[in-house]
Amino acid sequence: MKQHANNEGIRLKNWSTGEVLYDTLHSTSNVKALNCRSTICTANHMNTIKEVKPIRTGDAVLDDAKKFIDEFYASIEKFGSAEHLNRWSEIKTQIEESDGYIMKTEELKYGATVAWRNSPRCPGRIQWKKLQVFDSRHVGTAQGMFEAMCTHLQYATNGGILRSATTVFPPRQKGRCDFRVWNSTMIGYACYKQPDGTLLGDPFNLELTQAAQKLGWAGKGTRQDILPLIVQAGDGEAHFFDIPEDLVLQVPLRHPKYEKFTDLGYKWFALPGVSCLKLDCGGLEFSAIPFSGWYSDSEIGSRDLGDKHRFNLAPVMAGIMGLNTETNESNWRDLAVSELVVAVAHSFRIPRGTSTIDTIEAIRKRFCSDGEIELEFQVVCDIRKESPVIVQGLNSLRVSYIGPFPPFFPYLLSIKIRPVFVIYL
Repeated sequence: MKQHANNEGIRLKNWSTGEVLYDTLHSTSNVKALNCRSTICTANHMNTIKEVKPIRTGDAVLDDAKKFIDEFYASIEKFGSAEHLNRWSEIKTQIEESDGYIMKTEELKYGATVAWRNSPRCPGRIQWKKLQVFDSRHVGTAQGMFEAMCTHLQYATNGGILRSATTVFPPRQKGRCDFRVWNSTMIGYACYKQPDGTLLGDPFNLELTQAAQKLGWAGKGTRQDILPLIVQAGDGEAHFFDIPEDLVLQVPLRHPKYEKFTDLGYKWFALPGVSCLKLDCGGLEFSAIPFSGWYSDSEIGSRDLGDKHRFNLAPVMAGIMGLNTETNESNWRDLAVSELVVAVAHSFRIPRGTSTIDTIEAIRKRFCSDGEIELEFQVVCDIRKESPVIVQGLNSLRVSYIGPFPPFFPYLLSIKIRPVFVIYL
């Protein structure tokens, strides 16, 4: 951001204070933005960027590596130093010889944390500097990947006091299969297709469950079986591993008012870990980089439990509440989902739950504050596009509880810049 006019800048005015800023960061955007068109908005999609492209070579790697290493040394106040210039010379030589280079651990950690900072769809990114980065680039087998992910789960779960973390496996490389984690999330519930065609479990994981079964996995056949981790190393062979029970913290779901909901016996896992990510950083692409943070109450209540394509508990809760589900005029779904969110928030805070879960109000306050803080490091996002994601698809009634956002949000642009996390399916 700049205080003075710039022919290449985009003028942004704070209508509350009259302050005018000129954004120039948009000109450095090097990742395709949201795939919105004149008649279709995709901003609220969970997976908005999907990339499976050929491995970068030559100048493409060189250009990105130069930008990244310059940013890294600027961040530690050594830009232009002998150390900086020598390091760039090393990197350039490696790229010219092999189309790649070996990133130092401190460079990797910087890139991963900045990638989180550069994720406008994530309200938790205000904690980007506290991200724990596990460097697992030395791992060469599926067994090693599983063990590294177990270490990640143990650290991040932390007995319910969740800590954000990411584990980085070897980058993409010519002549070798990509390291991959097949699971969309590190922990998830299986889904079984019944003889009558109905589904038991989480429909989101039906395909993964079937893939695991083809590999030889056999679940217990309950509605909330924990799926195994399915990973592949450089040989391209997929292997499944059951996650030790002591690494999966599950929270029994209880409602403070409706005991019949408590009696249903549902639960949810405490740690949300996204494992279908790629880290695009410094010209290198790390194709297996599981990442975990913490939940918001509405993620579980509204999306995971309430969505008709997931556990679809909204009609169940509506029945417990005595609502008329025969007509939409009763707003039964809105009311039921709101109570599912209440149940999640209540359950995650009682003993044996987890003390790390966000509420919509906390997210709203932090997200707006986050925007002010981001003026310092120039990350641009558009609250008009990101806020639907921030509130995790809550219905109109629930959104009305949030209250209005400030009349001015510091940024009115939506761009993508590297380093960046990319959905990699």
